[in-house]
Amino acid sequence: MARRIAEPYKIKSVETLSMLSYDERKESLNRAGYNTFLIDSADVYIDLLTDSGTTAMSDEQWGALMTGDEAYAGSKSWKRLESAVREVYGYQYVLPTHQGRGAENILSQLKIKQGDYVPGNMYFTTTRAHQEMNGATFVDIIIDEAHDPAVDHPFKGNVDIGKLQSLIDKVGADKIPYVCVAVTVNLAGGQPVSMENLKEVYELCKAHKIDVMFDATRCVENAYFIKEREDGYEDRTVASILKEMMSYSDGCTMSGKKDCLVNIGGFLAMNDEELYIRSRELVVVYEGMPSYGGMAGRDMEAMAIGIREAVDDHYIAHRIGQVRYLGQQLIDANIPIVQPIGGHAVFLDARAFLPHLQQEDFPAQALAAALYLDSGVRSMERGIISAGRNNETGEHNKPNLELVRLTIPRRVYTNNHMDVVADSIIELYEKRETICGLKMVYEPPTLRFFNARFAPLSENGELISEENRKMTIN
Repeated sequence: MARRIAEPYKIKSVETLSMLSYDERKESLNRAGYNTFLIDSADVYIDLLTDSGTTAMSDEQWGALMTGDEAYAGSKSWKRLESAVREVYGYQYVLPTHQGRGAENILSQLKIKQGDYVPGNMYFTTTRAHQEMNGATFVDIIIDEAHDPAVDHPFKGNVDIGKLQSLIDKVGADKIPYVCVAVTVNLAGGQPVSMENLKEVYELCKAHKIDVMFDATRCVENAYFIKEREDGYEDRTVASILKEMMSYSDGCTMSGKKDCLVNIGGFLAMNDEELYIRSRELVVVYEGMPSYGGMAGRDMEAMAIGIREAVDDHYIAHRIGQVRYLGQQLIDANIPIVQPIGGHAVFLDARAFLPHLQQEDFPAQALAAALYLDSGVRSMERGIISAGRNNETGEHNKPNLELVRLTIPRRVYTNNHMDVVADSIIELYEKRETICGLKMVYEPPTLRFFNARFAPLSENGELISEENRKMTIN
């Protein structure tokens, strides 16, 4: 029998959680328009909405907050962050931003011109929005296996080299400012990219003088999967694998709120001095001085420490292990999820979970709402709502994947919390036919998953048939 592994940390401080009754949750959900993003955190029991900025920082990070140098220029804290990025990731030039989308904004403005194409291994919402707002067309070049939640492929985040070559042949390399490679791929279910594939992409792009820019938000998790799944890396440290990974790129955007283990902040990194000089000018316009960007000195101190803590082999093994602990319980109960289990979240296959609903009935949104109603667990939709509308036709984009993301914050919850989540999902699955679809009653013009509002399609306005409800928390 495999030996169980405990958390590689001990708890110094606790935060009391809200445990509302069913009726209280129902009222909160109604106020939020059945959008989990609009539920007050005070009304949430276990919050799996996102792993972005929800990390529990270490005692060393909290202590470092008191040493932050808030100088307007030339901050000591900035020098420590710059040094950490250079040592751990290997990039020469670094610009701090308030978070990852600040880096996306600057990169998109500088690299993209009207009529360009930006290929990527599946889109991410804000990344694609910045690309399109600056005149580019996003082209999905991920392998086909990534669009099938049931396919068990070790590297479902891989770029399809044939698709990339076809796009280059079709539009010309001069129309492709860079290839955006996510490591790992969030909307595919937290799926990794192999080192072999990263090398192939980089070599192809260099042959055509196209830059490769990583969305490096969860790159440490990607490195761990390479260590586990790719021949020749099993005896390497995660830190050394990560350094090699990043060498097959020309730069990256980073949301520090994930694998850098902090609550706010990000950066844009690169090796091209000319791009760095141009980026530095835009940082001043949109973020702040190049030596702090959108971050306070104390946050840069915490991030510098978090960057190094994240590549500790014991930490990342537990982090991935906890996600698997939840996912395996669901697999054992025959709950349809994206397989293999990803690095930062377990993704429910809402189409298979609620087969009686059409995609236009927003099954992932309905399932996320039902989960909160059942147990106070907050998750999020990653499907037709997140995909938005076609800019030309105005019709819904209809992704193959209609998912509910159960995102595990780093160093926050114990496996007992995961048990509560699993129990709620299993009970919901048993009464899945009683969950109705939703209609959209308010739709914002962009990134609608943040602020859209919904209502149940049932005649009596109930999301879950009342006679079948089971209150997990009284």
